[in-house]
This record gives sequence, structure tokens and C-alpha cells, in this order.
Amino acid sequence: MKDNKQKGLTSLFITFVVLAFLGFLAFNVLQSGKHSNVTKVSHTAEETTITSAESSAAGESKESASSTKADESSSAGETKANTESSQAESGKESESANESKADESGKTSKFGMGKIKLGLDLAGGVSITYQTVEKNPSDEDMADTIYKLQQRVQNYSTEAEVYREGTNRINIDIPGVSDANAILNELGKPGSLLFVDPQGKTVLTGDQVATAKAGIVDNNGKSEYVVSLTFTDEGSKAFAEATAKLIGQRIAIVYDNVVYSNPTVQTAITGGNAQITGMTSYDEAKNLASTIRIGSLSLELEELRSNVVGAKLGQTAISTSMKAAVVGFVVLAAFMIGIFLLPGAASVLALALYIILEVLLLSAFEITLTLPGIAGIILSIGMAVDANVIIFTRIKEEIALGKSVYESINSGFKKALSAIIDGNVTTLIAAAVLYIRGSGTVKGFAQTLALGIILSMFTALFVTKFILKAFYNVGLDDAKFYGKKPKREPINFVGMRKITLSIAAAVLIIGVIFAGINKSKIGGFFNYGLDFKGGTSTNVTFDKDYSLEEISKDIVPVVESVTGEAGTQTQKVQGTNQVIIKTRSLSLDEREKLNKALADKFGVDAEKITAESISGAVSSEMKKDAVVATVLATILMLIYIWVRFRDFSFAAGSILALLHDVFVVIACYAIFRWSVGSTFIACILTILGYSINATIVIYDRIRENKAILPKATSKEDLINISVTETLTRSIYSSLTTFITIFILFLMGVSSIREFALPIMVGIVAGTYSSVFLSSVFWYILSNKFDKKIEEKKAENAKKKKKTKKVEINKDSNGAVV
Repeated sequence: MKDNKQKGLTSLFITFVVLAFLGFLAFNVLQSGKHSNVTKVSHTAEETTITSAESSAAGESKESASSTKADESSSAGETKANTESSQAESGKESESANESKADESGKTSKFGMGKIKLGLDLAGGVSITYQTVEKNPSDEDMADTIYKLQQRVQNYSTEAEVYREGTNRINIDIPGVSDANAILNELGKPGSLLFVDPQGKTVLTGDQVATAKAGIVDNNGKSEYVVSLTFTDEGSKAFAEATAKLIGQRIAIVYDNVVYSNPTVQTAITGGNAQITGMTSYDEAKNLASTIRIGSLSLELEELRSNVVGAKLGQTAISTSMKAAVVGFVVLAAFMIGIFLLPGAASVLALALYIILEVLLLSAFEITLTLPGIAGIILSIGMAVDANVIIFTRIKEEIALGKSVYESINSGFKKALSAIIDGNVTTLIAAAVLYIRGSGTVKGFAQTLALGIILSMFTALFVTKFILKAFYNVGLDDAKFYGKKPKREPINFVGMRKITLSIAAAVLIIGVIFAGINKSKIGGFFNYGLDFKGGTSTNVTFDKDYSLEEISKDIVPVVESVTGEAGTQTQKVQGTNQVIIKTRSLSLDEREKLNKALADKFGVDAEKITAESISGAVSSEMKKDAVVATVLATILMLIYIWVRFRDFSFAAGSILALLHDVFVVIACYAIFRWSVGSTFIACILTILGYSINATIVIYDRIRENKAILPKATSKEDLINISVTETLTRSIYSSLTTFITIFILFLMGVSSIREFALPIMVGIVAGTYSSVFLSSVFWYILSNKFDKKIEEKKAENAKKKKKTKKVEINKDSNGAVV
């Protein structure tokens, strides 16, 4: 007993020391930091060859001696490709000690301690405007260029925004940086990319290159740096014809009249894929690939202007969110301790460690934090608490069955394991797909959500158990410290299915009706914001430097008195008195009224006010990526649940419940005309990740009870017992998450409220569907499957009976009597 007490005290001491140490590190991260540096490496890839990707991948060297001699005679001073040679470093710019460097795996190491990188909406960044060389580009070419630039700038931040301005301008906003020149040097000036033969004839243009990626391949045990190219259908045909004629000769890669690489053709390249080999470092390969990607844009661009812009939401949004987080944690801690007693205290310590680790890892992996990212963190906090609620409810149930506290703790964690793993893995699947297939804010959401899920599972399954056993070992082993779950009579959830299904259907029908009304009144099913439909960007130079708070308080009301709509976005241009004001699309008359109002109210020079039409920051391609990612994630979740529960009814029922929650939130967007902007995507993704978890817990209990209850138990009783047993968990889990979001809603600025309100609706919808609908969906679907199985059995039995009767009426020779 004495040894156990000593062991418990030691465990608690270790817990508090770790919390204090990591908490100190997290505090430093929040208080101080460093600016991200930009790696600058010049392109010096000259001694290279270009081969078919298939042959390069096999590690084969196709170079012949004759071709090498031809190269030597045609290019003085050049050496054979694929041989080791030293290369002068004088042409390369030096890198600072803090800059990220490519490791041996060919990846960029980003692990380092600094402040958390904030997105454009929270901290501002660099805004660059490009103008096309062609004066009247087609909409198709502009859209294609915008999408390719979006993919390109995500190397700097997944939260970067690319959108159209006017007829021939493209604006790029990159968060978390303050040096526009550094970004311009690294991003480069998109220009003309050509593949040219020795006679100066163009064999391929940049727009015929689909992708260009740097990598490392193994060539007979030696690492070789390569650039892998994939061509379009048109490019594949053109390159196949050219390389068939130019074996042993060079094809120069020319960008803005500068030769960046001059590889030798080793073989005819007919498969649409090629590799450039012979580079001396991964940085060299990476920068050549970057150059080719920039040059593969559909339009040639030139820099028009660049600015450092302030945050969209401002410091107030960050400070109020932080205060709300602290208040939410305190309320959450009080709730958990009040409901679950000693286990609740253990969960509070584990949750504190979870939040500290989240801060440290966000900094270490340089994940850009934006409003959608905050959504991912909130969701993962809810899931961390949810896992503890599942465990503690189980412990109470075990104590109620007469088991000792020690047995109940072990049994509670063991029985809760499957529900926690299934719920978190399904959400992790969604996060992984959203990161791989999504773009922009979708990626940012997926990163923070995935990180949070992994941390929440670790803290719930290991840290909470470690602390709880420490409490037990120091002598806190009385059942009264852990609680006992009272036995409840099963509620007839199946019997009220007509009512609950009707309520759900009514909400969805009302949503459809209001969407139709919106279509007739405002021209769209929803109140689309600037991020979706674009608008007008007005640049105003004031006579003083207004703060974001002053802009929101004094300037925005004047603007909205002209536009007649809320949702105005503002950004400051740092180092100047300029303010960028983004509104819905304004007519010429409205623009003149706005200019006059600003001149009368603030004394600005109306002649210096400029305005341009801008496209939505959420492009059609980004919307498509988000939809594809969501559908794919849903399908994979369905497959996982099907495999884990070995019953398609469970999988289909969970997806139906999930769709209900998503459509209820979308219906509310139509009913209340909430602005559909970038936060809309974050809200839907949050509901997608959160809702499935609650349904999994109920299905897990149905599966468990199905195995232990008497076989005579009807399906209706099985469902009613299972849902009643998990009802407390469903309510408590939703309530803890709702409390956090509600405090954020009360204390946050208007933009935060626009995000928090739909989330709260989603939590309520998710609770409703998990308690009242998910089990009913399974009941209806499983009954249909069971009925089909019974019909099949009856049909087979009938066939066997008929066959048996025929056989009886046959004689010994098989003849019918």
C-alpha cells in the first residue's frame, strides 16, 4: 500500500513538472517568435540529361559514349551527364542559419520553435498583384492561371488566396510574411517557358507541361536528384516527336530568355512522362521544378504592385478568441469536475496538456492558423473531451455493476476503446482526404484537425489513465470519488420515430422553400459573400493611419450605408494610410456615391480613390476540390464503418445521419440568410468531422449489446436500451463542445460570431440525429435487409421442396411415374 502511494505521488509529481515545463515553452511560443525566412537558391542546372521517366525509375543509365562525345564537341567545358562533378557555388545566394534546408530524403525540414504562424485573416501578409501581358485574356485562360497559381503559392501557405481583379489582373495574398521582395524573388515573375532544340526551334511550350516535381531516385545504390515532368496530351505528342529526332542532342529549357537547364535527350520519350537527371543537390532540382511550374502558366504575367497588408479580422478577433478560450476552458473544467468528480479532474489536467502540446506542435510544424484552423482545433478539443466522457461514463457503469474502483477503471478504458478508435479514425480519414484533395482553407482545416485528433487520442487513452491511476494509488480509491451511474428505464426511441423523422424532414423542407424564395429575391439560393461571388475592391488613402478597430467602427458603417449590405471586408496596407475596402459588386453610380461619402466624412481626395471588380477568393476549382474531397471522405468513412461493424446497415445509417446534420446547417444558411463565405466551408467540414463521432458511439453500444443481451431481445428493445445507456454521454459530449463555441459566440467579434453560430446549430443537429435518428436509420435499413434475406431463404426452401417432390415421383431408373 505504501509502495502504491509512493508510486502515485511520483506519477502526480511527474505530471505537474511536465505540465509546467511544456506550459512554459507554450507561453514563450505565444509571446515571442520569429519571422519565416525564404530560401533562395539560384538555378545552375546545366550538366543534366532528360530521359523517359520509366527508364529513370528503374535506375538504368541510357547514356552512350557517342552521345557524350557529341555533347563535348558542341558544348565546350561541359561534362558527361550522370557523373560526379563539382559545381561552383558562387552563383548561389547564401542562406541564413534559420532558413529551412532540404534533408537527405529530399523534403524540406520545417521543425523549429517560434511563434504560431497566423493566416491572412488573423495577422495579414503580402499582397501581390500581377497583370497579364495580353490585354484581353480569355476567361478560361484567366481561370486556369489562377488555379495554377493557387497550387503554386500553397508552397508558402495553405491559406494563401488567389483571385481575379478587373479583366486582366490577378491578386495573390500570402499570409504570415512581411517581406514582399523576398516573396517576389522566391515566387519569381511568371513568364514565358520554352523547350528549344539546338537549332533554336521551339519543341514545347510551358502550358504543355502539366506538372514538375523534384525528387530523389536510387541509381545503383547512389542517390540521384531528379525533376519529374508530366506533359499534357498535346505536349506528350509534341515531345515524343521531338525527342525521337533529337536523341544525343540537347533540349534547352528557356525561361524569360534565360537558359535554366540544357539536358541531353537519352531516348525517345513517348509515355508523357520524363525525368531530368544529373543535378548536384536537391535544392537545384527543387528550384528547376519551381521554375518550370511558374513558366507553365497559361498566361504571361508581369508584376503590377505589391503591398504588405494587415489582418482581415484584426487583433481584436485574436484577443477576444484567446479570452473566450480561457473562459471556455475554466467553464469546461468546472463542468467536468462537477459531473465526473475525480475522473473529471484527471481529464482537466489531460486537456491542459493537450492544449499545450497543440500550441507547441502548431509552432513546430509551422501550420498556418486561420479561422478555419481554429474550427479544427475546437472540433478536436470537443473530441478530446468526448473520449473522456465515454471512458468516465463506462467507469460509472462498471461501479454500478458492483465492481471495485480499480477493476472499473481498467474495464472502463477497455470497453470505451473501440468506440474512441472508431470515432477518431473515421474523422482522421476525413481529415486525410480533405488535406490530399482539398485546397486553400480546406487544407488548413484538415491539418489542425488531424493534429488535434492524434493528440486527443493520446491524452485520453494514456495521459488521463496515467493521472487517474495516480489518484487511485495515493489513496483516493473510494467509489464516491468516481460516481455511479443510476439505472434508467429504456426510452422508446423507436416508437417515436415517426415524430422525430417528421421534424427532421420539416426542417429540410423549410430550408428548400427559403432557398427558392432567396433565388427569386436576391438571385441566388444563398446569401453568397465576397469569398464566393466576388465584388468591388476600393483602395482609399486617408489623411491618418486608422486602426482596424477604428475602421470597423467609423469607416465600415459609412460604406454599408451605401451598399445596404453587411459583410464588408477591410485591410490596411502597412506603412501607408491606405485601406482596401471589399464590398459586393457596385455599379458606377454606387461607386460615385461611395467616393462622395468617404470624401465628405473623412476628407479624402475622391480623385485618388481607385476601384476594381474582383473575383471570389474561393474559385470554382477550389469549390470543386472541396466537394470532391468531401464526397470521397464520406465514401471512405462508409467503407471503414462497413468493415468495422460488418454490417452495411450501420455504415449507411451513419452516413444518412451525417447528411442530415450537414443539410440542416445548409438549410439554416438559407432560412436566416447567413453569409456564405470561406467560413461556410469550415463550418460544413467541422460538422462533417464532429457528427460522425456521436453516431459511432451509439452504434458501438448496439453492437456490444447485441452480443450480450438474450437472443430473444427484439430489435426495438435492443435499440432503446442502447440509446438510453449512451444518452448521458451524448448530452454531455455535445454540451461540453457547445459551451466552448457558445462562449466564443458571446465574446467574439462579428466575424467570429458568423462562424460560431452555424457550428452551434450543427452541434444541436448532430446531437438530435445521433440520439433520435441514427438508430432509427439502422432499424429501418436492417429490417429491409433482413426481409430480403428471409425472402431469399423462403425462395430457396421452396425450390428445394419442389425438387424433393419431383424426385419422389421417379422410379429406380429415373423415369417419372
